Amino acid sequence: MAIIKPFKGYRPVKNLVASIASRPYDVLNSEEAREEAKGNENSFYHIVKPEIDLPADVDHYSDRVYNKGKENLMKVIQDGIFKEDTSPCYYIYAQTMWGKTQYGLVGCASVEDYLNEVIKKHELTRPDKEEDRKNHIRVTNFNAEPVFFAYPDNTKIDAIVARYIANPAEFDFKTNDGVGHQLWVINKQEDIQSIEKIFASEVPFTYVADGHHRTAAAAHVGQERKKQNSNHTGKEEYNYFMAVHFPASQLTIIDYNRVVTDLNGLSKEQFLSMISEGYTVSEKGKEIYKPSKLHEFSMYIDGKWYQLEAKPGTYNDNDPIECLDVTVLSKTILDPILDIKDLRKSTRIDFVGGIRGLGELKRRVDSGEMVAAFALYPVSMKQLIDIADSGNIMPPKTTWFEPKLRSGLVIHCLE
Repeated sequence: MAIIKPFKGYRPVKNLVASIASRPYDVLNSEEAREEAKGNENSFYHIVKPEIDLPADVDHYSDRVYNKGKENLMKVIQDGIFKEDTSPCYYIYAQTMWGKTQYGLVGCASVEDYLNEVIKKHELTRPDKEEDRKNHIRVTNFNAEPVFFAYPDNTKIDAIVARYIANPAEFDFKTNDGVGHQLWVINKQEDIQSIEKIFASEVPFTYVADGHHRTAAAAHVGQERKKQNSNHTGKEEYNYFMAVHFPASQLTIIDYNRVVTDLNGLSKEQFLSMISEGYTVSEKGKEIYKPSKLHEFSMYIDGKWYQLEAKPGTYNDNDPIECLDVTVLSKTILDPILDIKDLRKSTRIDFVGGIRGLGELKRRVDSGEMVAAFALYPVSMKQLIDIADSGNIMPPKTTWFEPKLRSGLVIHCLE
């Protein structure tokens, strides 16, 4: 069963939280973060992307960058901008987007749960990205950003959350993208104990929805601290890391689409002929066409949209990996026709999150940067959970969760 633990979070003062909150470190590059933080000394980017405070040519993975992040973090604590709660708490983090609200329970997950696969994963991590976040944790001694977990819906947890959200939130603000963010503090001892007991007895697994690199980094730093401490007891704060746990049914996965640079030497006519072996191809004209069901794709090429319906035999709905449309597209078009075999390494393919809209696919093809685009129907939470439960790994760039968590609402110290 899953472990969830309250912690004494450091939170920003209420009147500054809207200016502090930032997007996660990995959804924008350094120049974008530098631009977003311009004129805002409170922005949490100064802590999670501290290279923005250093010359543009600085090595983003140098000690200088991580030390700058620690310096910036220590300053906001020393200046009283972030204050530590006096007792261990849970927190409720709500996000409202497109008229829908999801309520996450912020608490510490267990390093042992990660190692024992009580926390289930569905993606591989890259060593360089993992090492970057490990260094950030090692130097700052904080989990500065939460990871994004899902758990099986539980009516008892829902009931506790409902009682708190009936009251005004501690934090309540909107970001420039129109997403609403609210935070409540759970500090009643009876509720804290109930939450721990419910997870320990009724939640067999939790699932990494977003943040595999941060999760792996936090777990590995916890392991390191354990080895370094000859008096290790298992109760030290480094044995835990901060996560926002959402009921699975509340989460929204949107499409994650593909664009390619060339047709592998084929003419458009040859390409259309070859894909028609695995798909029923229908021309849809110049208006944007969006897939409406599993195993249906849309394609944009040479100024026109096409509907591609996968023919029986190109997918296997009884297999958690073979039923994924990202798998179907790779096995029927990307690999055999376009010779794009390794999605992690190929420079001939790029990935576009559905939050940008299908207009972004059209723009990149019309600009000449890309030659064709493929829009996919979103993966479901059931598919994600089925894959994680089976011990399988999703292909690269399969899931895109929205809204993204904001960083800087609460942080967790490893001591």
